[in-house]
Amino acid sequence: MEVEFTARKVRVPKSLREQAEEGMERIARILGKTARASIIFRAQRHLQIAELTIKARHQTFVAAGEADSLEAALRQAVAHAEHQAQRYRDRNYERKRLPKAEKVLTAPPVSRPKARAAEPQEAAGNGRLTRGKVKTAIPAHTFPAEPAIVEPHILKSGEAIAMAPMTIEQAVKDTEFRDRDLLVFRNQAGNLYVLHRRRDGQMELVEVP
Repeated sequence: MEVEFTARKVRVPKSLREQAEEGMERIARILGKTARASIIFRAQRHLQIAELTIKARHQTFVAAGEADSLEAALRQAVAHAEHQAQRYRDRNYERKRLPKAEKVLTAPPVSRPKARAAEPQEAAGNGRLTRGKVKTAIPAHTFPAEPAIVEPHILKSGEAIAMAPMTIEQAVKDTEFRDRDLLVFRNQAGNLYVLHRRRDGQMELVEVP
């Protein structure tokens, strides 16, 4: 994976670069080698901050870590990003496993035997002709597979509702940072929005009238 480092008012030693590259290799095994990553190291008062952005083929992951040292902050950011990548991979795997309606097999039509005119006649012992029994194949039918039922995931109000107003960009960043699939928020004008993640991993915004 290609990794870009940026240092703002901090020094990035070689050991920290090796730690970052090792973490990116673990994430690359989940998302693929084509993913790209950028890491920003900066300091804010007494806190050391590591901000991580990973761009995959169809998804972007944002994670951050704050600690007393850059090593600990980077460890938090990599762990958070790795968790997001695993959830994204599992969602795609579950989506591919769900059966589609057009792929459900239907039972074959029932075949009926032909008219009795074609039945052969056999000679009995007394010289009279009798009708012979014709063996017909009986088709076996199977019922189509029932689609899997996905149980709904129940969220608490504190996990899905933003108390403070925010912009759409802030809502997207907050959803990615906290690894949420649903967020209900208002902007500065008081308009209500619902931001949720679809099965393909893309974010969708719904404006409530």
